[in-house]
Amino acid sequence: MSEFLSHLQTHRNILVIDYSSLLQSVVVAVLSASLWRLLFHRRKLQGVTHLGQLRGPRSQSWLKGNYSQLFNLKRGWEFHRFLADEYGPTVQLKGFLGRKQLYTFDTKAMHYILVKERCFVPTSSYRNLRSGALLLGKGLLNTTGEHHRKQRKMLNPVFSIAHMRSMMPIFHNVVNQLRDALLHRVQNGPQEIDLLGWMARAALELIGQSGFGYSFDNMMDDVPKHKYSTVIKDLVLPTNVRTFLMNITPWKTLHDVRDMVNYMHELSVEIYEEKKRAFEEGDEAVVRQIGKGKDLLSIMMKENMKAHDEDKLEEAEIIAQMSTFIFAAMDTTSSAMSRILHLLALHPEVQDKLRQEIIAAQKECQGGQLSYDELVGLPYLDAVCRETLRLYAPVSSMLRKSTEDAIIPLSRPMRGADGTEFTEIFLPKATTVVISILNANRNPELWGPDVLEWKPERWLSPLPESVVNSKMPGVYSHLMTFSGGSRSCIGFKFSQLEMKVVIAMLVENFKFSSSPTKNIFWQMTGITSPVVGGNSRHPHLPLMVELNKWNINSCYILGYANLEHRTDDFES
Repeated sequence: MSEFLSHLQTHRNILVIDYSSLLQSVVVAVLSASLWRLLFHRRKLQGVTHLGQLRGPRSQSWLKGNYSQLFNLKRGWEFHRFLADEYGPTVQLKGFLGRKQLYTFDTKAMHYILVKERCFVPTSSYRNLRSGALLLGKGLLNTTGEHHRKQRKMLNPVFSIAHMRSMMPIFHNVVNQLRDALLHRVQNGPQEIDLLGWMARAALELIGQSGFGYSFDNMMDDVPKHKYSTVIKDLVLPTNVRTFLMNITPWKTLHDVRDMVNYMHELSVEIYEEKKRAFEEGDEAVVRQIGKGKDLLSIMMKENMKAHDEDKLEEAEIIAQMSTFIFAAMDTTSSAMSRILHLLALHPEVQDKLRQEIIAAQKECQGGQLSYDELVGLPYLDAVCRETLRLYAPVSSMLRKSTEDAIIPLSRPMRGADGTEFTEIFLPKATTVVISILNANRNPELWGPDVLEWKPERWLSPLPESVVNSKMPGVYSHLMTFSGGSRSCIGFKFSQLEMKVVIAMLVENFKFSSSPTKNIFWQMTGITSPVVGGNSRHPHLPLMVELNKWNINSCYILGYANLEHRTDDFES
């Protein structure tokens, strides 16, 4: 009996202790909440406002909010400009079901969201954190936090300048294939050619050979024959998840997508396993492959082998990077190259000046292929690329979502809907932020009144102090084109090199002009794309292409028999 009473007393004491601890926790929570309200109220008086106090346009739809305006294929450009002109760099928008969202191109706000504060993640990653579903597998685009930093640490050396230099022979091999394909098509005179399609094929082959040591397209046929080149490029789920979800869904379209993404995954595994076998067989087997061991995948696998156990990536992560590289690099780069060609066709004086620079550089290297340093050292080519990426970034905006409450600082005071002035904005957890790459790159306060003009020459002189001192968080040329911070585009140097190699070859060998019967419009899709007339479902870029007959190299390739009597003309 005494033991029972003692046991009861012990439990009673435990209950008292637990009750006391619980009471203390409640008191602490209440006091913390009260203190937070007090401090926040004080900060509000000192310049902090709620998202709801920001000015912004009226919502046109209770379901879509302002999204139907913000991402409108034809009129989205005008809406972004209207937001900047009417409300300034920080605006309140309505998202789906009327949820308040922040729209900004304020440099300080972007720096806080992308660089300083880690509680903002891409919206796709936010969904992944909550649902566990990973698009494109465990690739760089879909990991967060320490996992993302680990992958980036492994991949950073892959995109070093030294590796870019070593890949130049691969790049030249691909662009020579493109050159020969186009020379064959215009040898009998000018032809209208869909250059968007050819740029997409070239971009895929460049990432195939230089990225994985694999060839997707020899570019000999009018239509690529490799299955990978013809399937839809879309976001994918891990094999087990996506197959289960799509098998139980009776829609044929979803089943087609299932088959496509399964094929993409299986091909990635096949390429990886082949590369792995070559490493096991030794250096000679590696050199026999297309990339000769200098492709990105080979370099990444070598780095992973040398890494400490805690830094190593799983095989599934390495395989996932392959789809990530293609998804991130192919459409954006082909869009940028297509835009450059369209602009050169519209500005023949720029095209002629660029051609003169490239041909002069080729003469200096005595007719050989331009090296990495020679190519990136061409000032006018660089200016054309930078100005195009400034004014016409392939991606016009990016979305982030807050994983916890945050207070966003602004670079200058603003006035809210009630007339009060503020310099900071309180964002509750799970708030979507739209960062306008378009308006960040087109801010007249930074670039001047000619900001909407395509002027490559602006990069041949020192940039305005307003640009240099803007503290733009982008990783490239005071621009937001390749984003900024820990999630900036890791392959932006690769993309630049790809653009310059392709454009230099094309301008040297061909002349481009607008088709007299085709009105080309660039629509605001996720990655901007050109269409003719109102046909938004079939992007293409028809331009007139003709041989530059004053380029002796292209004439040799076509086998002109009368080169001898034209030698003086070439030299002049």
